[in-house]
Amino acid sequence: MPCSTTCAHLSNINLEQALRDRGALLRGHFRLSSGRHSDAFIQKFRVLESPRLVEAVAKDIAGAFRAVKPTIVVSAAVGGIVLGYEVARQLGTDAIFVEKENGAATLRRSFSLTPQDRALVVEDVVTTGLSVREVIDVVRKHGAQVAGVGVIVQRGNADFGVPTHALLNMPLESHDPGDCPQCKAGAPIEDPGSRRN
Repeated sequence: MPCSTTCAHLSNINLEQALRDRGALLRGHFRLSSGRHSDAFIQKFRVLESPRLVEAVAKDIAGAFRAVKPTIVVSAAVGGIVLGYEVARQLGTDAIFVEKENGAATLRRSFSLTPQDRALVVEDVVTTGLSVREVIDVVRKHGAQVAGVGVIVQRGNADFGVPTHALLNMPLESHDPGDCPQCKAGAPIEDPGSRRN
């Protein structure tokens, strides 16, 4: 059954330690993809560059949702493509991704969904959940059902209204730019994220 708390099903891999070992958990002053500021950043591509680690996390996500029988895996470009592909491979389904066109999330490249589809939405790191909500909206606009959401790391308390399985809950403090203590202290900011509104 999918869960919304930390689910340590990764055989032979401690995910939090793997993030540290790979240099994926950074400390400093960062502008997140959501626009909020934080003293910590998870560099997801340090996870996604490791086929062994991607296979392990995908196996765990796929296992959490196998019983609900997803027919397709849907992720957001660019960061979710690798994870979505591997989760789909584990489930024996196809994988498609949502991308932006003129600023709006959409399916391109002749991707399609039908009302018979039960889509598993996957994401690497969730802070506010905006990317996941955009993918869910696209899935529903095409008449498909959302079987659930699988996430590697959940930083915030996003509620998607569907079964959610987070491999690691890692609440990291974040601030609106106007309330950021590091900005007030004049600390230089880094902008390592890949998604901007």
